[in-house]
Amino acid sequence: MHGRASALGAGTVLNALATGVGSAFAIDVETRASVELDDSGVVRGAVAEDPDADTRLVERCVERCVDRFGDGEGGTVRTESDVPMAAGLKSSSAAANATVLATLSALDVEVDDGGDADNSTVTRLEACRIGVEAARDAGVTVTGAFDDASASMLGGVTVTDNREDELLARDEVDWNVLVWTPPERAYSADADADRCTRIASVADTVADLALAGRYTEAMTVNGFAFSAALGFSAEPAVEALPDAAGVSLSGTGPSVVAVGDAAALERVQKRWEERPGTTISTGTRPDGARIHD
Repeated sequence: MHGRASALGAGTVLNALATGVGSAFAIDVETRASVELDDSGVVRGAVAEDPDADTRLVERCVERCVDRFGDGEGGTVRTESDVPMAAGLKSSSAAANATVLATLSALDVEVDDGGDADNSTVTRLEACRIGVEAARDAGVTVTGAFDDASASMLGGVTVTDNREDELLARDEVDWNVLVWTPPERAYSADADADRCTRIASVADTVADLALAGRYTEAMTVNGFAFSAALGFSAEPAVEALPDAAGVSLSGTGPSVVAVGDAAALERVQKRWEERPGTTISTGTRPDGARIHD
């Protein structure tokens, strides 16, 4: 009973902490999960990049899949990732999605893009929701992060209501993407949600822009507003403008993500590389998470 799958990291269009409505877009940076099920009844997790990492999320993903589709199996889950942890690039959502799909594969549960989920079939959105509930169980997210998880699972850009785990819109985009990640790390569960609710009216405006398909404008407004609310400098975003089509603080930080054409982002990269930390040049992905044979 073995399964393997991968899921994507993502960047932020709208942070859901203010109102519960969020938006994110998938980027070409992957997390991979391998699941081996057995009859032990105990799930054990491991993260390739960090032997001491908290594995409750991926373990809970396996447990939730087994509770619904299995027969009390235990086993092991191992993840490896190109998505930096605690950097605002949706590493938790990617790990959850990859683990859920790998576990479903190990249980011989078909993941179907059409129709309704039943005891032998699950839709991609329902698989995504299993990971979101596991994230809530594990306490790694404030909102449930359905926006991040849906972008990672489905690809493209999504707009969601995280209060209802409802997909409001999905679109495909074709952007070059540049990410700057400082040496510091920030955990989503530690974010000051109360401060974010003070900018709810700005978040409503960003949601309107996103639902109108004006994603790059939306992410730039989001970036400046949430940098202020969460206590991050807006200087990296200012450095990206006017070259970038859009730039935002990603998630609850600390990464900043910019989108636009390749030549423009090369100019941004030269500025950002003068800062401590790392830059990643990548692109968007329309295809989302997938199971590997």
